[in-house]
Amino acid sequence: MKVLVTGGVRSGKSRHAESLLEGQPVVTYVAPGPTVDEDPDPDWAARLAAHRLRRPPHWRTLESRDLAAALSPDGAVIVDCLGTWLTALLDRTEAWDQPSEQVRSRVTTALDVAVETLAARPGDAGPVVLVTNEVGLGVVPEHRSGRLFRDLLGEVNQRMAAASDEVHLVVAGRVLRL
Repeated sequence: MKVLVTGGVRSGKSRHAESLLEGQPVVTYVAPGPTVDEDPDPDWAARLAAHRLRRPPHWRTLESRDLAAALSPDGAVIVDCLGTWLTALLDRTEAWDQPSEQVRSRVTTALDVAVETLAARPGDAGPVVLVTNEVGLGVVPEHRSGRLFRDLLGEVNQRMAAASDEVHLVVAGRVLRL
């Protein structure tokens, strides 16, 4: 089973995604965003700590931006979240101020590999749950970087949804299976 869980910030996406893997004997929790070492923001550190405390002790954490490799191990996999993966990709390639088509090409190259890996993952390898943000429901961002991120994440979400068996929308802690 491959499930994409989407919704707004603080909607309950991560809790719902984690609940889908309760009882799994082997779970790899993929954290593709910035680590505390890379981003010393105390609010970010507190958010990471809260997520760690919520997870069962037998879950393995993998901090990796190589999304395709992270989707490869046997056992259940949860990726939380595709928005932080995209941000890390744009940061690592210093793409925020590059021409949109050049950025889109870089993202598409990385996304193609991840989508192919997800689509090819055999069902008996274990479930995959992908968490992402739904950023296209709000106001149009004032700054170019915000519009670029919104548009790119929309494309990431569509491609990952197409490779998934189910999509769950989480709003105010409630889940709608699309």
